[in-house]
Amino acid sequence: QVQLVESGGGLVQSGGSLRLSCAASGFTSEYYTIGWFRQAPGKEREAVSCIAGIDGTTYYADSVKGRFTTSRDSAKNTVYLQMNSLKPEDTAVYYCAADSLFVCGSFEHEYDYWGQGTQVTVSS
Repeated sequence: QVQLVESGGGLVQSGGSLRLSCAASGFTSEYYTIGWFRQAPGKEREAVSCIAGIDGTTYYADSVKGRFTTSRDSAKNTVYLQMNSLKPEDTAVYYCAADSLFVCGSFEHEYDYWGQGTQVTVSS
């Protein structure tokens, strides 16, 4: 059974850091593109970052570029989102998703599997 489980969310002050984890089971995440999305209250879900399957090419939204880093630990079948210099506007539920294609996509419909989400709250 394919499953994605996010963890690592929480409450942090502005300027702080968090590392989110996306643990995959039922498939080898190294061969999938893993995307990170977020949804703030009253807003649509937006793409934040992704790491492509096989070659590990990464993508970042302009709003997080230089602050967030996506990486993969193939041995643990886990993808991470390191978030530094957090801002109140980063507050959202963060989701990871898996896409069987080997290129990063920014649209929800491109992804086949989704995690349940983890809350990130940044206080000012």
